[in-house]
Amino acid sequence: MNNNEPIQVGVVGLGRSGWNIHIRTFRNMTDKFRVVAVCDINEARLEEAKTSLGCKTYARYEDFLGDQGIELVVVATPTYLHSPYSIMALKSRKKVVCEKPMATTTKDADEMIRVSKETGSLLTVFQNRRYGKDHIKVKEVIASGKLGRIVQIRMTMNSFGRRWDWQTLKEFGGGSLNNNGIHLLDRALQLMSEKEPEVFCHLDRALTLGDADDHVKIILKAPGEPLVDIELTSACAYPIESWLVMGTCGTLIGTPSELKWKYIKPEELSPRAVDKEPTPDRSYNREDLHWYEETWKEEDSLITQEMAFYTDLYRTIREGAPLAVKPEEVRKRIAIIEKCHKMNNL
Repeated sequence: MNNNEPIQVGVVGLGRSGWNIHIRTFRNMTDKFRVVAVCDINEARLEEAKTSLGCKTYARYEDFLGDQGIELVVVATPTYLHSPYSIMALKSRKKVVCEKPMATTTKDADEMIRVSKETGSLLTVFQNRRYGKDHIKVKEVIASGKLGRIVQIRMTMNSFGRRWDWQTLKEFGGGSLNNNGIHLLDRALQLMSEKEPEVFCHLDRALTLGDADDHVKIILKAPGEPLVDIELTSACAYPIESWLVMGTCGTLIGTPSELKWKYIKPEELSPRAVDKEPTPDRSYNREDLHWYEETWKEEDSLITQEMAFYTDLYRTIREGAPLAVKPEEVRKRIAIIEKCHKMNNL
């Protein structure tokens, strides 16, 4: 294979993710990726792809996997098919990008990893939100030490509204935790160490017409790590900031497009000691603090988080760079989701 040749891609599933995210991204990266085949049970979608992309189309997944021109398979099916379809592709010696969540159980995730190792076929998971510019900036600010020791991190994805599509049904692997909760968990664990966290989770059905969750609250705590508070709900008509990071020297707050953080410099504080004596005039302790404040706004860029994910993958496949999103680390996120579902019988 010529290292300068675009990666030959086959996409299975032409719904919201397959068409609106993956194929749209590949259209903007034609120097690195070329969609040569698609697979879907919807004939109209196949015709649309044939007309729009000029690629091969398949109604049967087995026939699609038999296409020797496909180098990389993107599994963008409903959630419950992620694991079996990925395993079939790996066994066909295809490289695989599996949509999130990787699987609905750790057993299935483990089997995917086992088959990948057994066949030598690359497996990665589409955790594109870790490439979000806000997430990258938050990591940068925390790493700078300006906020001091991080005490708590709150991450929210709040809205108000009903859903009634397949992603609201447990039989298809639906629910807000599986759908978008995996993104918040992935980000949260990147801000923590590799220590196994304790998990508290509350799941509820608030406005959904299906039988899966649409209200999620998760608390993560590991020894020596900040407490992480994750909230994802469709029952909040007054959404709060997406980010709140509290530290011993300051605080960061903001949204995906705008962040701000203020902090003190400990070396500028006057020396203090605990005083057991009554305070003058029965007052409370108070001191004037000199604050430093910084801001960040997302700049317009032609490079999306999806393109950043696929640029890293291209470097892995064509240039031998280390795999950026390893299935073993994503498996840890699936283990937490599995715990959450068991806690709530949802």
